[in-house]
Amino acid sequence: MSPKSLQQGNLSSPTMFLLLGFSSTYRAQVTLCLCFSLIYLVTVLGNLLIVTLIWLDAHLHSPMYFFLGHLSFLDICYSSVTLPKILGDSLSPQKTISFVGCITQIYFFLCFGGSECILLAAMAYDRYLAICQPLHYPALMSKKMCHCLVAISWLSGSFSSLIQAFLTACLPFCGSNMVDHLFCEIPFLLKASCNPNALLNKAALYALAGTIAMGSFLLTLVSYVHIIRAVLQKGAGTQRAFATCTSHLTVVTLFFGTGAIAYLVPHSSGSKDIDEVLALLYAIVTPMLNPIIYSLRNSEVKGAIGKALHKVVLRMSTKVAGIMLSDPTLPTAGMQLSVTQHT
Repeated sequence: MSPKSLQQGNLSSPTMFLLLGFSSTYRAQVTLCLCFSLIYLVTVLGNLLIVTLIWLDAHLHSPMYFFLGHLSFLDICYSSVTLPKILGDSLSPQKTISFVGCITQIYFFLCFGGSECILLAAMAYDRYLAICQPLHYPALMSKKMCHCLVAISWLSGSFSSLIQAFLTACLPFCGSNMVDHLFCEIPFLLKASCNPNALLNKAALYALAGTIAMGSFLLTLVSYVHIIRAVLQKGAGTQRAFATCTSHLTVVTLFFGTGAIAYLVPHSSGSKDIDEVLALLYAIVTPMLNPIIYSLRNSEVKGAIGKALHKVVLRMSTKVAGIMLSDPTLPTAGMQLSVTQHT
């Protein structure tokens, strides 16, 4: 075999990656599976509850809750990219993922994450218009504008993730197929590559991530600077309006804060456990916390939950009463029947 063909063979991408982020002890794997199962269940049910409430409750048919519904849908998709595979691998003897599956996971992970960054910025812009431009708000934040902002978030996330996934697929791995993480993520694949200082991939990573994440964060920051200024100048009326921003501001802090720490802190400076915890915070924990934050800190969402529960209880009690009246074997129906016969 010629040196040239040997070099090409060594640089070829592996067909399978071995994920080394899992513990080797069975008890730790079971604990990991149970914890992630609970997190995924809370994430899906919580965000699905928000989407259902916004769809059914007419009081929540406003631009702010239109964006919140899309955010909850994104959180379900975002966590579904990684958690089901982690759950399957936690009890599997072989923690592997195919090369195509790994690149696909990277694409959707970055797609949903980038889309969420831009959607959070759109939500901040919506609050800015509602508080600082209340008279022009219905015209500026029309239904068409809402759909355009959501489309921009999806298209931007898809385009940037497509470039990143393509560049990652072109990385030389020199036969190495070990990824020291729970799922496929670009910083860990760069470490697994035989060329960890791949300038093109690193430049593309920080350029695209910086354009989307930092651009979205700066737009959110500018929006809230104007909102806080308006609240301080106009007084009580805008202070009540600012209460609608607290949930969004908390979610923004969690999402951008954990993501910035995970990507901007050099991985070589910390331990492997710290790297994994940081990755799990923004990839898994934050989507679970978003519906909890909006449910606890938003009076309209709490009101919608209360009305929905009241309707469910009323419907169940009506069904139970109907069954009791129609079934002669039940005590109440039997008593009514005997009284009728006696008269």
